[in-house]
Amino acid sequence: MNWNKKLKKMDIWDLKLIKLSTAAFILFVITVWPAAMNLVHRIHWGWFLAAFVLFAIRPMKKWCC
Repeated sequence: MNWNKKLKKMDIWDLKLIKLSTAAFILFVITVWPAAMNLVHRIHWGWFLAAFVLFAIRPMKKWCC
């Protein structure tokens, strides 16, 4: 089965659940692995905000335009 057929079977809820499970896994890694927690604490919050804006540009352009 190719990727296009698999993606067509998925609905919006599946995609949202994938996003939530990914976020939960990242939080799990950060809390279990002390080196990851230290890395996150050392990075300035502005970098995370910039990454959010950068990653959100294309979906927002499609949503609004």
